[in-house]
Amino acid sequence: MQVVVIFDMDGVIVNNGEFHYNAWEKFCDKYNISISKDEFKNKFFGRTNKEVLPELIGCDLSGEEIKSLDEEKEKIYREIYKPHMEPVNGLINFLQELKKNDIPVGIATSAPPENVDFVIDGLKIGDYIQTVVNDSMVSNGKPAPDIYLEAARRLNAKPENCVVFEDSLSGTKAAWDAGAKVVALTTTLPAKKHKYAHRIADDFESVSIQFIRNLVI
Repeated sequence: MQVVVIFDMDGVIVNNGEFHYNAWEKFCDKYNISISKDEFKNKFFGRTNKEVLPELIGCDLSGEEIKSLDEEKEKIYREIYKPHMEPVNGLINFLQELKKNDIPVGIATSAPPENVDFVIDGLKIGDYIQTVVNDSMVSNGKPAPDIYLEAARRLNAKPENCVVFEDSLSGTKAAWDAGAKVVALTTTLPAKKHKYAHRIADDFESVSIQFIRNLVI
């Protein structure tokens, strides 16, 4: 039985939620939009900008308008986050152990490709990743299970043999509904809010090869 590991990116590989929120705050200031941090976190974190922007701005937007506003916000985020980028605690050691044990690794994220490349290159973790799936590659984004089903397919694994690390409710639900084993990180939400999880962890310090194998037995 081949176990595989699939990571979400934002809030899992990097704990960048605060920087995304700061970028949204700057974006909202520019467009005179008022929204609290808690409201934003509960309503929008883990969702795609394509879904967020019309709701946030409060009107229908054309594809071109969404694309332009999306690029504007993500550029702000990358500028803010670049000097502060670091992996979630224990991630690099865990990736090294996965590679040593020939366990395939994928990323399944709602983040745009520019942000994925930005993080993978910034952390120098490309050698550990076999596949990256983003929303543009599937019909429905999180919380639909499509992205995790596609990642499993690309890694030649059955969904039930996949261990997924997620931080948002939309992400854990997507992985749960795909039939994967779900480990929810508390980087974005407290443990008590995670209802779609087989295990909960603060970071990767306590996560081992045996930990993930035990999940899929």
